Amino acid sequence: MSDTTHAPDDGPILIADGVHRSFGGVRAVDVEHMEVERGSVVALIGPNGAGKTTFFNVLTGFERADGGTWRFEGHDVSGQAAYAAARVGMVRTFQTARVFPRLSVLDNIRLAAKDQKGEHLRSALFPWVWRRQEAALGERAAELGRWVGLGDKLEDRAGTLSGGQRKLLELARGVMAAPRLLMLDEPMAGVNPALRQLLLDKIRELPGEGITVLFVEHDMDVVSAISDVVVCMAEGRIIASGTAGQVASDPRVIDAYLGGSSGDLRDMADELAPVVDELYADGRTPDSTDSDGTDSDGTDSDGARP
Repeated sequence: MSDTTHAPDDGPILIADGVHRSFGGVRAVDVEHMEVERGSVVALIGPNGAGKTTFFNVLTGFERADGGTWRFEGHDVSGQAAYAAARVGMVRTFQTARVFPRLSVLDNIRLAAKDQKGEHLRSALFPWVWRRQEAALGERAAELGRWVGLGDKLEDRAGTLSGGQRKLLELARGVMAAPRLLMLDEPMAGVNPALRQLLLDKIRELPGEGITVLFVEHDMDVVSAISDVVVCMAEGRIIASGTAGQVASDPRVIDAYLGGSSGDLRDMADELAPVVDELYADGRTPDSTDSDGTDSDGTDSDGARP
């Protein structure tokens, strides 16, 4: 691994060139070039199967790239293991929030801190070596818990949290890891409207704390609200980049999402209307969610039970 003792203060924080990953005969990721500007909030959008999460996985060491290079803070980090990527400041979250359910919310956040002295066997035997740091980390974890709105849940087990609250916990834990680039994979998935705005506000604050954000999202309202730059992927390739308005009006993006003309969709409306009316005859709407972030039938937005 290249020396990372000095990080540049300007220029893109992440540059990827020729990154590709195939599964069998299908090339899931084929990114010729992508840059993420320092201090920005960048949204990565695209239809299901576009390769967004696989691209995340490759960059952060959870998947092996078949080729290509990527540089973080000016240093080649291609092919690093996941733990190494996190150590240099590339921290990511997952579509489904991952928590330690039997640990408290506070301990879940505190675990993410890097370079904890008590983690090493030799120093763990001597409490005076790590006690002061442990206290400081506890204060920082509590501060982040309150920042994301979980101040009254710090002593609760993480397994008791709703889906939306777990997303907030994961955000706090990501920030606890002191990232330079925080990569969020569908941070709004399964989050109810009451918590969604809070989560949006917190993500928008991160560049002010020196944290660049790259996030995957399907909801264009969310993308428009917080992103500086939007990058659209389709079939593993980047097909458009720009502001939310520029990308949303790009014919290539429209075609990737709709797969056909708007006229074709209008022609289908009369056929679909009776089916939609029957599905929601009980008064339920497609966007209805319960207070815990799940849909009315007890599942989250993608059909999975929490």
